[in-house]
Amino acid sequence: MSGAAAVQPIAPFAPPAGERTLFGHPRGLAYIVFTEAWERFSFYGMQALLVLYMAGYLLQPGHVDQVLGFAGYRHMVEALFGPLSTQALATQTFGLYGGFVYLTPIFGGLLGDRVLGRTRAVTLGAAVMVAGHFLMAFEGAFLIAILALLVGCGLLKGNLAAQVGALYPRDDPRRDRAFSIYYVGVNVGAAVAPLICGTLGELYGWHYGFSAAGVGMLIGLGVYLSGHRHLPPDGLAAGGEAPRLARSDVRPILGLLIVLALVTLFWVAQTQVWNSYPLWVRDRVDRGLFGLSVPITWFQSVDSIAVLLFAPVCMAIWRWQERRRAEPSDLGKVALGCAVFAAACLWLVVGETLSGGARVPMLWPMLFHLTCAFGYLYVVPIALALFARAAPASVNALMVSVYYVGIFLGSIASGWLGRFYGTVPPSSFWAIHAAIVGAAAVLIVALHRPLTRLLRIGAPHRSGVAS
Repeated sequence: MSGAAAVQPIAPFAPPAGERTLFGHPRGLAYIVFTEAWERFSFYGMQALLVLYMAGYLLQPGHVDQVLGFAGYRHMVEALFGPLSTQALATQTFGLYGGFVYLTPIFGGLLGDRVLGRTRAVTLGAAVMVAGHFLMAFEGAFLIAILALLVGCGLLKGNLAAQVGALYPRDDPRRDRAFSIYYVGVNVGAAVAPLICGTLGELYGWHYGFSAAGVGMLIGLGVYLSGHRHLPPDGLAAGGEAPRLARSDVRPILGLLIVLALVTLFWVAQTQVWNSYPLWVRDRVDRGLFGLSVPITWFQSVDSIAVLLFAPVCMAIWRWQERRRAEPSDLGKVALGCAVFAAACLWLVVGETLSGGARVPMLWPMLFHLTCAFGYLYVVPIALALFARAAPASVNALMVSVYYVGIFLGSIASGWLGRFYGTVPPSSFWAIHAAIVGAAAVLIVALHRPLTRLLRIGAPHRSGVAS
């Protein structure tokens, strides 16, 4: 391999001599989890404000003209998606951003596997994200900030997740439990971010919220650097031979791509929680509580808090099922999660129908979030752990990054569907999303056996994976 150091097969991680484990896991896991928690704090803090900021402020006359390059950007977007109102442009822009955040990790994973090494890729990505978040405080630099966040997240996301798997031997049962703990970090960051960044942005000024997100990412970078010696080796070494795909590796890769296509349908509905859903809460939900108006962004915190609360419940259910040899396979869990998420969308349909045109009581979005949490727990960490376990070793970080393509495609689709919010009845809008994610559940059940053979996962996998 010319122009870069070649990649050696990565040996199983061995912690430093004499190092104690932390609750049975390598100490490196704690540093990775706290890094991810702060990265998600910054990401979801900015994301909670983004559509509201664009639709209600940045894209309005007198502000949008100050954004460098926005006229050219709008021309490009409308050439692809047709003429867009201000609100539709906001939701489509969010869809593009939310999508590309999860596409760029493919290239970041490739760089982490083959060129930079995962540790350097994560460090560089975090630094670029810090710059991007602070640039969001300046209206004129909006597109530059978005670009920086896309590049930084691309370098960080897949490589950080791949380092979780690299802490353990391939068949170590702690590996899936580690992803469970990893997703706790994700949801802690996602739960706290709208409460802090969202409240600052909504009540005191958008740029305070964006700056708080930048501070969170800066803390995350510091945590990661402080745990450097506890992280798994990158496996980069000059003069070695890059591991090659074997012919037998084609089948699991094909199986993972089919799973990816099906999980994409889940993400079409799930990413709408951060896209058109805040606009629906703003326009249709009675947010009065004890004489106060609940901030819009707090509803997104409920979504993540519910995941944290129900994670132990799901783990207890799976342990109970495992003892009775009745635990569903990973694919079975994903199918069930998609069905539950479809039911969650139907709560919004019921709320709209019963409200008769009046504002929807908070009961219905609360039921929506509580139900969403179970669906999320059965889909997201399970699917990611499946990718990390079934992907060939030579492209493991790359395939873990490919998992995020489902979020990319789902986010683009949700941005496109966002144009129909306000043009069709809200009940119909949410019924469409219920049908999309419900179709994923049906297709996974129908394809369960052939996918199991392609992925070479055999009997149902017993895991303790939660959020």
